[in-house]
Amino acid sequence: MRAIDPTPYLRAFWADFAGADHGLGAAPMLQWIEIAQLRVDPSYQRDITAEGQRSLFAIARGFDWRKFAPVVVAPIEGGLYAVIDGQHRATAAALRKIESVPCQVVIADNAEQASAFAAINGQVTRLHSMAIYHARVKAGEKAAVVCDEVCRAAEVTVLRYPVQASRMERGQTIAPNVILNAIARHGREVVQAALSCVTLTGAGNPGMLGKPVIEALCTVLAAAPEWRKAGGELLDAMDDFDFKTELTEARIAHHRGGQPLNGELCARLTHFLQQRLPLPAQAAE
Repeated sequence: MRAIDPTPYLRAFWADFAGADHGLGAAPMLQWIEIAQLRVDPSYQRDITAEGQRSLFAIARGFDWRKFAPVVVAPIEGGLYAVIDGQHRATAAALRKIESVPCQVVIADNAEQASAFAAINGQVTRLHSMAIYHARVKAGEKAAVVCDEVCRAAEVTVLRYPVQASRMERGQTIAPNVILNAIARHGREVVQAALSCVTLTGAGNPGMLGKPVIEALCTVLAAAPEWRKAGGELLDAMDDFDFKTELTEARIAHHRGGQPLNGELCARLTHFLQQRLPLPAQAAE
């Protein structure tokens, strides 16, 4: 584990920052506040939309104090508190019949509250799906652990940050959610075979472990168990499949008005494998 160390950023930060521009503001207080005392200002706060409701329900269903960040509030008239950040969390707690939540209390007038809301919600470092996936694996979530096992068996590495396909190395992918969904739909055996068709053939086909290739391979191998179970013969055959060229041609055909990309690529994979590993007549039907 690494310590919090600002040293690598000091020079760049202070080079263009005038520290005397403003103070740090009054230090906040931390206290438990009854939800009944919280208020939301509609002049700058968002309504809870349909998408927000899904998030709200997810928080409520899986409510866990270890995952609950303090609600940021400011005192207002009448012994009440304006919510600056955390209305979804507070509402989820209320759904679970919790009466009080931990709050970070800051001193701010209405304009400062709106400014704080914009800063908190606008300067959040977006978490990519890869970072969330690795956290789920570390947490021991069953689906993520199974996915990790499948990836390891197929010599696939889920990166921790986005990388362009042209700069990827053998076995690298930024599509953990695609793999997770494929396992849920087709099972681990199908997905492991599909991933292996990319990583264990040719020169490893770097940059090809994206959604189109993964989904097409899983679709084809799920429909033809004989190919999936062919093991070394399947990999020997796939040695000669040019993923990059076939994917490019499938995209061109799709944009010219053909079938969906997945269908185009599935057709090319199926045609190739029928030539190299003919299925028994009954299976082919």
